[in-house]
Amino acid sequence: MQVQQPEGYDPRAFAPFAVTVDLAVFTVRDGRLHVLLVRRGQEPHAGRWALPGGFVLPHESAEQAARRELAEETGLSDATAAGLHLEQLATYSDPDRDPRMRVVSVAYTALVPDLPEPRGGGDAAHAQWLPHGAHGPSPAPGPVDRPPAALAFDHDTILADAHRRVGAKLEYTCLATAFCPPEFTLGELRQVYETVWGVTLDRPNFRRKVLATPGFVRAVDGPPRLTGGRGKPAALYRAGPATVLHPPLLRPEGRTG
Repeated sequence: MQVQQPEGYDPRAFAPFAVTVDLAVFTVRDGRLHVLLVRRGQEPHAGRWALPGGFVLPHESAEQAARRELAEETGLSDATAAGLHLEQLATYSDPDRDPRMRVVSVAYTALVPDLPEPRGGGDAAHAQWLPHGAHGPSPAPGPVDRPPAALAFDHDTILADAHRRVGAKLEYTCLATAFCPPEFTLGELRQVYETVWGVTLDRPNFRRKVLATPGFVRAVDGPPRLTGGRGKPAALYRAGPATVLHPPLLRPEGRTG
């Protein structure tokens, strides 16, 4: 449909720019916080690790573009990408953030249970879950099990902002259950908090707080699950109907993992 321009308005008076989306997707695997990264297959920054993302198409909203790019660049199915909890993080608009042209990015963050290794697609040569929070030299091309020293563009800043946002939201929302499978133990839920916050939590105190919070979790009927430890099998729970924690579950001060 042709849009009637207001009288006196000249769109050529403004410099054109592009809109992109970037996604900071976190999971917990092997007791560590991991982030989904892609190795860029095209310039700029070909060969470097980056957050999944890409340009918003004319017919898309930013969230639609985020879910499409996530499916294209990681090989996740459309159904899986559509079911992920995506939350808009912030807008990044530094004039020099992309060497190609002026690009404004709408960043999203997502929390997911441990998913299979993705595969690259679109302009991503490779996609992989990598540990977040450690440092090391930039890895050679191919599968790796260590985080890169620096990401492409301004993605280090986006990733750090996303990690802070997730850590804060775990204090007053029920989003920690998004990291867990449909049925989980309280030990698995506690590990989410310990991994994201980088702290060690008191087990009995954590259990008491979770079970005393209305709607946080609900017990699953059926036999408990063997967790591999020496104790007795652990009871299973599902995410409850609550979205906000009242009272909040605050992280302990000065207790690091």
